[in-house]
Amino acid sequence: MRQLHEILWHLTEAAELPAAAALADEAVRLRAEVEQAAAGSADELTGLDLGALRGRVGALLGRCSALVRAGSRARDRRGADLVGRDLRRTDLRGAGLRGAYLIGADLRGVDLGTADLLGADLRGADVRGADLSRCLFLVQPQVSAARGDGATRLPAAVRRPAHWSRRARLRPAAWAGRRAAPGAAG
Repeated sequence: MRQLHEILWHLTEAAELPAAAALADEAVRLRAEVEQAAAGSADELTGLDLGALRGRVGALLGRCSALVRAGSRARDRRGADLVGRDLRRTDLRGAGLRGAYLIGADLRGVDLGTADLLGADLRGADVRGADLSRCLFLVQPQVSAARGDGATRLPAAVRRPAHWSRRARLRPAAWAGRRAAPGAAG
């Protein structure tokens, strides 16, 4: 059921993407099919070929993603091993990051633009100050597994995790040229 609900989440997003409007009807039809399957009996759910369904949905989401990210010069990093990498100077706006391993990656302050994050592993990724607000196919468990703060921008449909700091932290560059107040400890 969790997988079906995640598929429904993604199909809802796909149907609402202005740049992928040509595929909206297909997304709506597929969503209705998945809703019907999710409402089925335990026997019907057990007999559901989830792999085939995910394949069909994944293909549609891939086409939607391509339309939204058309013209992006960012590299396709589908399934890339970016574990622990410092990506702060990498242009990821519109990148294909489907299934990428971003575990512990440093994404502080990065604007991911319309990057496709379907299935990307963000466990422990540092997204403090990052802009994830326009990313494609980002779900709550991915965000909850990352480390963010009050400056991290999220899509409207995704809530800020309670364990994230509410305050934005100053980036090291923000300290340059600052003077300590008289009598303040350094």
